Amino acid sequence: MKFEKVLPMLFVAAAAFGSVVSVTSCNKPDDPIVMEEPDDTTKASSRILTGEISSNRTLDSDSTWTIKGYVYVKAGATLTINPGTILRSDIVEKGAIIVERGAKIMAEGTAAAPIVFTSGLPMGQRRPGDWGGIIILGKAPTNRSSEPTIEGGVNRQYGGNDANDNSGVLKYVRIEFAGIAAAPGSEINGLTLGGVGAGTTIENVMVSYGNDDAFEIFGGTVNCKNLIAWANLDDDYDMDYGYTGNIQFAISAKHPQYADNGDASNGIECDNDGTGTSAAPFTHPKLSNFTFIGSNSRANTAANHNFANRWRRSARFTLRNSIMIGYQKGGFSIESAETGTAYSNGTSEFRNNLVHAVTRPFIGGSGSGHTDSSVRAIAIAQGSMQLDSANQVMLANPWSLTSPVFMPQPGSIALSGAVFNGLSAAFFNQVTFRGAIGTTDWTQGWANWDPNNTNY
Repeated sequence: MKFEKVLPMLFVAAAAFGSVVSVTSCNKPDDPIVMEEPDDTTKASSRILTGEISSNRTLDSDSTWTIKGYVYVKAGATLTINPGTILRSDIVEKGAIIVERGAKIMAEGTAAAPIVFTSGLPMGQRRPGDWGGIIILGKAPTNRSSEPTIEGGVNRQYGGNDANDNSGVLKYVRIEFAGIAAAPGSEINGLTLGGVGAGTTIENVMVSYGNDDAFEIFGGTVNCKNLIAWANLDDDYDMDYGYTGNIQFAISAKHPQYADNGDASNGIECDNDGTGTSAAPFTHPKLSNFTFIGSNSRANTAANHNFANRWRRSARFTLRNSIMIGYQKGGFSIESAETGTAYSNGTSEFRNNLVHAVTRPFIGGSGSGHTDSSVRAIAIAQGSMQLDSANQVMLANPWSLTSPVFMPQPGSIALSGAVFNGLSAAFFNQVTFRGAIGTTDWTQGWANWDPNNTNY
């Protein structure tokens, strides 16, 4: 369903704003091989990652690795990627890494030496959709009656009964220029998690310039910290099929010229499932300390920038201690009767958040049983605050397109007001600030905001 994406001139220097990239198919490992070695002046040699990995394998950082086609890490195998390793996708035979159930990926970078998955094109030519992305599949529960097949054309199942299943580690990892469609409604996103369990560690992961969703989570119980979604086309955090994990400290920031021209670009989009059934377990993520940055009517804002939060189709949720500013069409939206009921009776929570939107900060969607006013009234009663302007929260430099800073300035209302009663003390850091960042910027040293500021 997301075949054409509008690209800003940021990505292709020779193209005028509004040019279109079409992504209508993806190459599989059995397609004819046309290999184009990456431009690599800083590494000793180039190596190929392709086919199936059925035994333990380690990728060192003294070479740039080329991902060629769909690469499957099989059950019982562990793919270890050393700090500082760069993996670039072949452009003709677009790559993706699929970690199957019972397999592990151990990609543990550092702030000084992050692991980077990126396009195989040289700097200045890279663009969203240059390759697939990363898919991790686990054995944790979903709300499907049978083991579902993950989207993206990889024909692999996920889910099970092991809530603590361990699929490995992603730490200090960047995923850039990913996102391809295998078929209508079946895409590979930047990072796709299917039935991933709470034994898995996902921390300090950035998905940027993606052609589809940044993070898509299908069921499971995985917990995450320090996530960044930057300048992605579609939704930044898409959750459904019974996801019940925890996430703390996450950024969703939109590029104004860059939104899905066939859908809508949200910070969060969350469903119980695609048709809004009452299948259990209900999708109910527990989230705290998010910062959502919309386009805020800046120059050349794309038409399909949408909501900071879109809770719908029987989803339940907990969102606390967060900031949302500058979203074009709305801030916090409740849709569908079941989602509306869970919000009314306190099953879902929207507590201690700071809310601004260009239009309609609070939205009672059709069929939700709510008006904009009733959605706002419950939020205010739960300690949230409506802001008069995006700048009222006083973030340092949230609007930069090459070096944004999301820290609150001295005196900001975001530096206090966080409340964690009822949330897991074992997982959630009991900080005082609202939003993803307090007085220490954890994005420094490993995050990259400028697509033309890389030489690998």
